[in-house]
Amino acid sequence: MSAAVQGVRRLAVTAGLLACFAAEATAQDLTQAEADSMRAKVAFIIETGDSLRGPAMPAVHTSFTDREVNAYSKFYGPTFLPPGITDPRVAIDAHGRVTARGIFDLDAVRRARKRDWLDPLAYVAGAVEVTAAGFISGSDGLGVLRFESATLAGVSIPKGVLQELVRYYTATAQRPNGFGLDEPFTLPAKIRSVVLDHGHATIVQ
Repeated sequence: MSAAVQGVRRLAVTAGLLACFAAEATAQDLTQAEADSMRAKVAFIIETGDSLRGPAMPAVHTSFTDREVNAYSKFYGPTFLPPGITDPRVAIDAHGRVTARGIFDLDAVRRARKRDWLDPLAYVAGAVEVTAAGFISGSDGLGVLRFESATLAGVSIPKGVLQELVRYYTATAQRPNGFGLDEPFTLPAKIRSVVLDHGHATIVQ
């Protein structure tokens, strides 16, 4: 799988790794049609990014809803989600605030390095619900994930714990340290900006 494909797919579900559960849709009412719609839009974003487009050409806008992202993750998640993450769900509130949740298998994370008795991740194992809230912004070809709050198995956790989880689960060969909270990163597929509003997002290329 190409880096561009991985990047766009990760962008479509990054909110699920960083935000906290407040999704209005339930798993039962997400539809295959919504998943297919999102899959087609991801393919279009990748195709647009691969095309030869100069800076003077008109911008291409692709919009989708948080329901489409959730359905895409539900029906096609096993093909692109990192191993150990299941049932991600996101909701986009006003002003770009993203809320979501996911089930994380923390065994691999716990064993990734030696931990002392003060480390919260030393005491968790198996599949655990992780929730968080924050803001995702994108402009001038750069994205930023801004932390607001997070919980692990219902217990509030500091930013550093969430950061470790995010880095572990977003690490790739091209980006071995994964995503850093509050650190700008290059948007994939020649994406210029990301505009979020209540219930939906727009990708500008």
